[in-house]
Amino acid sequence: MSGIVAVPLNAFGVALEPLTEAHRAGMAEAGRDPAIWRFLPYDVSGGKFDLWFDATLALAQSHKEAIWAVCRSDDGAVVGTTRYLNIAAHDKRVEIGGTWYARDVWAGVVNPACKFMLLAYGFETLGLNRIELKTDARNERSQSAIARLGAVREGTFRRHMVLPDGHVRDTVYFSIIREEWPAVRDGLVARLAKL
Repeated sequence: MSGIVAVPLNAFGVALEPLTEAHRAGMAEAGRDPAIWRFLPYDVSGGKFDLWFDATLALAQSHKEAIWAVCRSDDGAVVGTTRYLNIAAHDKRVEIGGTWYARDVWAGVVNPACKFMLLAYGFETLGLNRIELKTDARNERSQSAIARLGAVREGTFRRHMVLPDGHVRDTVYFSIIREEWPAVRDGLVARLAKL
């Protein structure tokens, strides 16, 4: 048990709700586009969604990972998911990952709002020292989004993961540490005010 749990968070028109069974149908609908799964270490298309959701919900209920459904605040529609994983409570370190969004919210307010909430919760409430993010080395869109947050690119884990299609992925790691959070926070708030 990690000792870190998902709590409701809401900012900039985006709500993070601790994952429950009630999110299943909305999340299945949000994840229909195959483009979502191109760079992820799992693919829930083609009838595999329920198996993935069952496993994800079990992780959330066991508190091994803190998992949220990402929803629009105005209508409550589920538009994706995100989580804290690789939780090292003793070291005060987590990774933000397992993140995906419906394609119609890409390049908008959803991702920076989610990252703002997760970083604020991590540094300001949980007192974390470090928050990590990682992505497929081929996923330039994701790398750009992480860099725009103010995260520091730390390097590449070569031949790090085997993806469902057999591709052996190189993984690019980024981090934000506690001392960097005030500047990252201010940058995110300024950016979100313009969206």
